Amino acid sequence: SGLVGVSVSCPNFQADSFPFSSELKFRGRNFEFSSENGRRRKMTTMESLIGLVNRIQRACTVLGDYGGGTGANAFNSLWEALPTVAVVGGQSSGKSSVLESIVGRDFLPRGSGIVTRRPLVLQLHKTEAGTEEYAEFLHLPKKNFTDFSLVRKEIQDETDRITGKSKQISPVPIHLSIFSPNVVNLTLIDLPGLTKVAVEGQPETIVEDIESMVRTYVDKPNCIILAISPANQDIATSDAIKLAKEVDPTGERTFGVLTKLDLMDKGTNALEVLEGRSYRLQHPWVGIVNRSQADINKNVDMMLARRKEREYFDTSPDYGHLATKMGSEYLAKLLSKHLESVIKSRIPSILSLINKSIEELERELDRMGRPVAVDAGAQLYTILEMCRAFDKIFKEHLDGGRPGGDRIYGVFDNQLPAALKKLPFDRHLSLQSVKRIVSEADGYQPHLIAPEQGYRRLIEGALGYFRGPAEASVDAVHFVLKELVRKSIAETEELKRFPSLQVELSAAANSSLEKFREESKKSVIRLVDMESAYLTADFFRKLPQETERPVIHSSKNQAASPSPATPDLYGDGHFRRIASNVSAYVSMVADTLRNTIPKACVYCQVRQAKLALLNYFYAQISKREGKQLGQLLDEDPALMDRRLECAKRLELYKKARDEIDAVAWVR
Repeated sequence: SGLVGVSVSCPNFQADSFPFSSELKFRGRNFEFSSENGRRRKMTTMESLIGLVNRIQRACTVLGDYGGGTGANAFNSLWEALPTVAVVGGQSSGKSSVLESIVGRDFLPRGSGIVTRRPLVLQLHKTEAGTEEYAEFLHLPKKNFTDFSLVRKEIQDETDRITGKSKQISPVPIHLSIFSPNVVNLTLIDLPGLTKVAVEGQPETIVEDIESMVRTYVDKPNCIILAISPANQDIATSDAIKLAKEVDPTGERTFGVLTKLDLMDKGTNALEVLEGRSYRLQHPWVGIVNRSQADINKNVDMMLARRKEREYFDTSPDYGHLATKMGSEYLAKLLSKHLESVIKSRIPSILSLINKSIEELERELDRMGRPVAVDAGAQLYTILEMCRAFDKIFKEHLDGGRPGGDRIYGVFDNQLPAALKKLPFDRHLSLQSVKRIVSEADGYQPHLIAPEQGYRRLIEGALGYFRGPAEASVDAVHFVLKELVRKSIAETEELKRFPSLQVELSAAANSSLEKFREESKKSVIRLVDMESAYLTADFFRKLPQETERPVIHSSKNQAASPSPATPDLYGDGHFRRIASNVSAYVSMVADTLRNTIPKACVYCQVRQAKLALLNYFYAQISKREGKQLGQLLDEDPALMDRRLECAKRLELYKKARDEIDAVAWVR
């Protein structure tokens, strides 16, 4: 029962209508999830789970998920949740020979130094007897390799493609599937050999780099460790056993393999290790006899090498009693059976991770929104919908549903009164200033009774100072509105995908606010000018009429006596009274403007912003052609890639969940 595939090639991918076909196409590569006439084939053994895990692993690799993902945007790693068998060993420990013995084919690169420089995910598929053996790489899905020397060359070439000809390493795995009647269903991951010293051509950090890469695999609780150690070296110095002991101190996940048993010194054997007395593991040790270098040089057939290995153990006086539990064939069967049982036990946790990932991906896709439509009508509708969402948030800021609108009231309640109090009326109405202005207003002929022209000039001059606070109030409201536009755009989730539309919308809104500001300034200046144009006469008529009695001089030897008749029209007291009267009038006007300026600002700016902020933008956008609309909807490429990646993973996880559900309960 294979996973049904899905094609992802359309840039206008719809997350809720992901089309299925017989294969999954990712980045130009085909990843097949087999289906037979749309009907599920029943799986009658747990071996089918290994094949299912193989397919999921291949899909994960195509999606860039091979474990070790970090960062805020990293996806949950399905790869890390899948049980795997990691082959670990020091350089020249015989790792390659063990893998080739299990496969029954000579296909791995050989040489000195670091030969394995990228993880090799080796998936073995057992086929019916008599069928032809072939290999297939994930990066070359339509090419079957029947010549295994070409498999070796392709591994080398694909390694060089990522790492170059240098001796660098890379965590990006190579996927190789081998289909043969001579293998068991099994997946092994061949990792770079552990080393102790960097040789010429290798970076100084190569020792730490290799160990770090190996640890990313063996640290995971779902990883089965196949620790390869040569029998002709002290087991206490084994790099593989040392690392396995650190990450798996109880030995529950570790299988020990001893290679090169036939190369031990005469009179010695490895029974202490193989029988678990020297170093005990939860699983039995397995001994392997690899091909000799002479056999390799002569290209001795691997199947013949298997027979020689069986003969060696059957006839060995040291290991004869263990013969049925030794050799590469037994090791492959042992690992396959154990991998099946581990996969079966991990199904609940795998499904839990998949379900959690599906929920997270669906939430993220909802947040990112649907892909942009291609026709102009749908694009215009999309733009208008986003504008309405922005306008709604902007009004919420003004009306108190969101913070920010209260700052406009702060302009009227704090800034405007403070500015009015700071106006320089004391200087304007000082005694010296009043005398000068009244005298200049009289001209060549002094006033007779009351200096009306002087009063008017003093009042007009004082009222002129109100222009500054009035215009400052308009500017302050304008600044708040611009800031609310910026915040509203940032808070409109739908707009986050389209930086060009954000810029255009912001420019149009600010242009409208600028027009509203100009109208508001005209209105508040008009309010000030109206106060200057027509003075309130009743105010002065109601002022108390006080007169100053001048001194009248009588004849000689007679005391001066005050006259109740004519006041002194040019004394300091007279000018002080003028200043006091003008100051009282200006205070009255200030009280009036303190109430009317906010009304004008709200009417001309705030009200208009709520009613017609985007009217100009709507008028312009309706005239645009499809190409111009498309330019406004040019999503951030990183966001488009993220959405497509999420959609691919979501579909993979959903199908993996369905398939695991189906396989897990088939008896």
